[in-house]
Amino acid sequence: MDKVLKRFTDILCGTLDNTAQVEAEKQAGKQIHPYAKHVTDIFSHRVFNRPEGHEGIYVLEESYYTYPGKKMDIKPLLFYLTSDGKSKVFLQSVQIPEKFNAAEATNANANFVLDYNDLSIRPFGIAEYSLMETNQFTTNHIGIIGPGMTFQLTETLSDGHLSVMEIVRKDGIKLTPYDTPIEYIKI
Repeated sequence: MDKVLKRFTDILCGTLDNTAQVEAEKQAGKQIHPYAKHVTDIFSHRVFNRPEGHEGIYVLEESYYTYPGKKMDIKPLLFYLTSDGKSKVFLQSVQIPEKFNAAEATNANANFVLDYNDLSIRPFGIAEYSLMETNQFTTNHIGIIGPGMTFQLTETLSDGHLSVMEIVRKDGIKLTPYDTPIEYIKI
């Protein structure tokens, strides 16, 4: 693993949540953001039948979201990461095969393994993260995710902290119910 990917995964991997943000919103009288938790780890060793020369890194991000008054929503995400070895990391979102349910797709489930031949890249495009002089990674990526639908990811990754704004639009209308980033702290 090159030093840029190592730095990126050191920041991204682990358990992070936005408890501090949600508690501050409740103290102010209104919760705006969902409670969100990510449990992220390197997953490459559990993807078999990888072709020779396929040297990137797979990362599994278990995402748990709870909006006020609603049940928890589980969204596991599989990412494929590569780097230019200098200052850029490229992230592609990979479709987890439908035969797996969200509750199975966890880092703790040793039986959850994937065949490379069953994987496909999701229609998100390639998010390019730049390593800044401040030792943070940033991206502002817009991907087409379906007819008339876009997904904008604006993210800053730094030691112990992720600032993530995801905006989904359909036919130009914003569907995301909040206007500021979710602020994750490593726990």
